Amino acid sequence: MPFSAQALLRPHIDALQPYTPIQPFDVLSKRLGLPADQIVKLDANENPYGPLPAVAQALAEHPWYHIYPDPQHEALRDALAGFAGVPAANILPTHGADEMLDLLCRLFLTNGDRVINCPPTFGMYSFDAELVGAVAHDIPRKAQFATDVSAIEQAVNDDSASACKMVFVTSPNNPTGNWLPDDELKSILQLPVLVVLDEAYVEFADKPSRANWVSRHENLVVLRTFSKAAGIAGLRLGYGICPDWLMQVLWKFKQPYNVNVAASVAGIASLKHASQIRSVVKLLVDERGRLFDALQNVPYLNPYPSEANFILCDVTASIGAHGVKLALEKQGILVRYYNKPGLADCIRISVGRPEQTDRLLQALHALEI
Repeated sequence: MPFSAQALLRPHIDALQPYTPIQPFDVLSKRLGLPADQIVKLDANENPYGPLPAVAQALAEHPWYHIYPDPQHEALRDALAGFAGVPAANILPTHGADEMLDLLCRLFLTNGDRVINCPPTFGMYSFDAELVGAVAHDIPRKAQFATDVSAIEQAVNDDSASACKMVFVTSPNNPTGNWLPDDELKSILQLPVLVVLDEAYVEFADKPSRANWVSRHENLVVLRTFSKAAGIAGLRLGYGICPDWLMQVLWKFKQPYNVNVAASVAGIASLKHASQIRSVVKLLVDERGRLFDALQNVPYLNPYPSEANFILCDVTASIGAHGVKLALEKQGILVRYYNKPGLADCIRISVGRPEQTDRLLQALHALEI
């Protein structure tokens, strides 16, 4: 039988469904035939204000790009400790929060293990779990996208199924924007699993982070990111807040230079001006309120309240959510489209600058539905 290198692949990879990422300005400009400055990009929950001016200055002035990064990230961790209110010893900077997800899945999961996923939610949880051969056990959300805690408890304690090792929860949830209440999180933390709480959007909520809960719960990991509030999604910088025992494992497991120098410089510069980040967040929260009120006056949209920097909408137009997405795209306005269980005929609109909101609303009202 002739040799086939492809046959050496792990068998489950063939069945793996790829994650669908969002395209950047240069790719969109080429595809849509529009200059980048004419595109209103509201499809990826990016911060439309971008990085703080101090970040660009720090990047321009840094003299040591030819030197490898600090594998311990000491300066960045010290700055994060003050920002997040947790000890630096419990913080692991990563190449975006996505790397932290990947590390956790490779550390804890093997073929056939189960993780609890609560769709509709961020697609990387199930993707990373399935990448290592684990099984994503979906616990669909209830009315108004509330987490079904009792169903999670039942699934974790199901002795007839394979081992359940991890529960992914998000607060605020993406793409629905709702908050996970404290009592529900406390109930989930009582289960014999690792609980991964994704707080990518927590800066936009009117409630506090649960980062300091890690000191009281040895089975809790909190994920945070610089992509949203700090506006440096392109530099891929996130961090995990982890209990002491897990930090010891992560230090020997992660790649030595997992966070590049530019990302670290940008992160430290951002944190030195945290008050400016909070000012930008307030602009986006205020604009979110204006956008929500205005979307309620679009007759074919049903917007859901959100504590993040985006708003999910049911679409009742005859052309459907996909038709609305395509009609907006022809005008250079990008929104995210969903049509899957729990998100039938929905669009998600990232909060932009006021002028971007104005252009979006004008286009929505002008659509011939």
